[in-house]
Amino acid sequence: MTSYVGAIDQGTTSTRFILFNRSGRIVAVAQREHAQICPRPGWVEHDPMEIWRNVQAVVATALERAGAKAKNVDAVGITNQRETVVLWDATTGEPLANAIVWQDTRVDEDVARLAADGGVDRFRAKTGLPLASYFSAPKLRWLLDHVPGARERVEAGQLRAGTIDAWLAWNLTGGPEGGRHVTDVTNASRTQLMSLESLDWDDELLEAFGIPRALLPRIVSSSEVVGTIVKPSVLDGVPLAGILGDQQAALVGHACFEPGSAKNTYGTGCFLLMNTGDRPKPSTAGLITTVAYRFGDEAPAYALEGSIADAGSVVQWLRDNLGLIERSADVEDLAASVDDNGGVYFVPAFSGLYAPYWNAGARGTIVGLTRYANAGHIARAALEAAAFQTAEVAEAMAKDSGFGLAELRVDGGMTANDLLMQFQADVLGAPVSRTEVLEMTALGAAYAAGIATGYWPDLASLAGHRRIDKRWTPKLSEEERRRRFAEWRKAVGRALDWV
Repeated sequence: MTSYVGAIDQGTTSTRFILFNRSGRIVAVAQREHAQICPRPGWVEHDPMEIWRNVQAVVATALERAGAKAKNVDAVGITNQRETVVLWDATTGEPLANAIVWQDTRVDEDVARLAADGGVDRFRAKTGLPLASYFSAPKLRWLLDHVPGARERVEAGQLRAGTIDAWLAWNLTGGPEGGRHVTDVTNASRTQLMSLESLDWDDELLEAFGIPRALLPRIVSSSEVVGTIVKPSVLDGVPLAGILGDQQAALVGHACFEPGSAKNTYGTGCFLLMNTGDRPKPSTAGLITTVAYRFGDEAPAYALEGSIADAGSVVQWLRDNLGLIERSADVEDLAASVDDNGGVYFVPAFSGLYAPYWNAGARGTIVGLTRYANAGHIARAALEAAAFQTAEVAEAMAKDSGFGLAELRVDGGMTANDLLMQFQADVLGAPVSRTEVLEMTALGAAYAAGIATGYWPDLASLAGHRRIDKRWTPKLSEEERRRRFAEWRKAVGRALDWV
């Protein structure tokens, strides 16, 4: 009987379900967008019930397109937008509020108060993370403090909370009727409530953020059978066997199993991760130390990560807010209509700057405008911003890890843009490679689930699936690379601390 492994890829703007075969190739895919709810400046929310409905819809559609039934699916993995947090009623399964999305900055003042005692690195030694509105703990604290009666209901054992993976896993495995309340080590490592050493919720952190332990899911491996999917899902009877935060999933999808190997995912934001081996590496250059993955009972692997808030979202902004393009894919032609950026630099700090600056007060800035500048220059500067930010993170990563970047493995929608990928190689001074399968986030989740059930025998077998579609090598001279970097950093200086 033909069998596949499925991956639920729940992202910031949409949800997909993808079926993969034993060669790691896509058999069928279905996708559905969900609403971006922005009730106030700096607030970004999602409707958890809309996401859950979309999961059910895309699963059914992808199975239909593949001509498959649940019996043809060996296992399912979840990958998800990470720091986004949900609070829900354990009895009814209803969310108490919209999910607070990782981009949301409403907790800036609360984070500043926490940082007043010990600075932004107050918990970095334990969590690998700076204090920032990015992570889940202050968002969950906000929900508990602002949803009427929430704290009292926690004490009564009526509420559950977690990142999106926990919300989906609970619903898939039964919801109010015995659903498994679990999250994996990669997602837990992004809440700022888990110790990197113990891989468990930490009492000091829980107390500091005011989060009751009883509210939180059980932390599990990234690759293990955590439960069985039940009706109403059409995947009834299929093991739920893998969970990975989206960027760690992409690292696994790229088979970055050796220390020093690195990948960058170009999505709503940009996320560069480097495998650093079996011990967490502290960062002194503005990066995050995080769990990369854990397979079964094996020791976890750790990673350094540079998170960039705005990449693909900048192209969406050019399309939706400025009307410079009709479709996101049109940005490459517009950018290619000019020979260079014409001296224009675009720092897309729409919600502050993440790595390596961690400056919540930064705001979006376009500098270097003259009468000569046109829409093409702005489009080119928008694309170059993703490459410059990635190169800055790669530079910081080399300092922290001691590993030089031999090659950057890339995935995500923006990698279809050849102009951007060539410029990325130019400013990195290192090759950039794109694989045939662009859906690395989903592939990583599928790998985690398939390893847990024996669909794939071991990690070595996964590495053999990697097939290069295109490779870009640097063409820019070192002198020109340095000049452009200096101008980029000057532009960043204009954006910092605007608020």
